Amino acid sequence: MTTMTYKHWRDVPQRSWRWKDFSPAEIACRGSGSLRINEEALDKLQALRDRLGKPLIVRSAYRSPAHNRAVGGAARSKHLDGTAFDIAMTNHDPVAFEAAARAVGFKGFGFYPRSGFMHIDLGPARQWGERFPVREAAFAMETPPAREALA
Repeated sequence: MTTMTYKHWRDVPQRSWRWKDFSPAEIACRGSGSLRINEEALDKLQALRDRLGKPLIVRSAYRSPAHNRAVGGAARSKHLDGTAFDIAMTNHDPVAFEAAARAVGFKGFGFYPRSGFMHIDLGPARQWGERFPVREAAFAMETPPAREALA
């Protein structure tokens, strides 16, 4: 597997982007727009999306060294290699999400329930943070839209 680096996500040749449910912009550094593509990590992210069957909201993926420092990231963060993703849990049951992420090959897990996301990376195998509280139901009950009464 190869790793490619681009000064800006707009420089990625469209024909070389093969991850159908993600765009270079959402994987790029939020601070600089630069992008490091780790094919193995993105293949696993796409496999996770396929397995879950619903969108993944990527809060953070690749980070440039300057942006990683600015957000207080670890000095040797996997985000610097393009092998880590912070995924919002708003539309996922964290328990099912973690099981699916492990099944497709992610090994590093960080739990951030107060911020509403889970960090996943290619490893080494480790985990940190306080797990998400167990939900009574995997998803909030959907309420039908209210009907307006005309006067």
